[in-house]
Amino acid sequence: MADFVQLWVYLSSTPLFGLTATIATYVLAQACYDRVGRAPWANPVLWSVLCIGCVLLATGTTYPAYFAGAQFVHVLLGPAVVALGWPLWLRRTELRSRGVALTLAALAGGLAAGGSAVAMAWAFGMPADIVKSLAPKSVTAPVAMGIAERLGGVPALAAVFAVLTGMVGALSAKLLFDALGIKDWAVRGFALGTTAHGIGAARALQVHPDAGAYAGIALGMQAVLASVLMPLLVWAWRRWA
Repeated sequence: MADFVQLWVYLSSTPLFGLTATIATYVLAQACYDRVGRAPWANPVLWSVLCIGCVLLATGTTYPAYFAGAQFVHVLLGPAVVALGWPLWLRRTELRSRGVALTLAALAGGLAAGGSAVAMAWAFGMPADIVKSLAPKSVTAPVAMGIAERLGGVPALAAVFAVLTGMVGALSAKLLFDALGIKDWAVRGFALGTTAHGIGAARALQVHPDAGAYAGIALGMQAVLASVLMPLLVWAWRRWA
């Protein structure tokens, strides 16, 4: 016990704490995920977030102290996103032939995702800054924060909404697809990437390579389309309303 206490004091006072906690928690969560047959409710990202949050609360560790080490994992997000381009390159001929259909599907999916959130928030009388923060909820978190700031929303809230949307999508997608009788992996992946961005794409990659590839292109298309069209729509609304 004395050795464990000394180890904890050492880790908690250095950037190694955040890095060690993140890697160890995710490895354990992934092992449990594989052991239960990759059931959606056992999503390793979800349980890693919950476990690390509980540890930070129980130990009184501040988020900046944790992130001092976890930022080394955070840096890998960039290469991980770029790596999504490899499955797309392998399917470049197929994707090129479906370019128009994919663009129309991305537009329709993005409009449904953002429009439904804004409509419900407006119907429940939520403040304008929350409504604007909800609009980019189905865009990957870093892009959603930038869009929300441009729209006049709260970037931090936009990031929370984006992460929650991704989690819900990753947890519920299989049940919804099965209930709707959707079996095509490309369709499932594109739908998941459109609505649940990076977290959904990660889940799709774990399930099937075709689903992961189409989730990756959906993620990228939503980021580009939302960044261009949402500010234009808000500008047009303010001009003509």
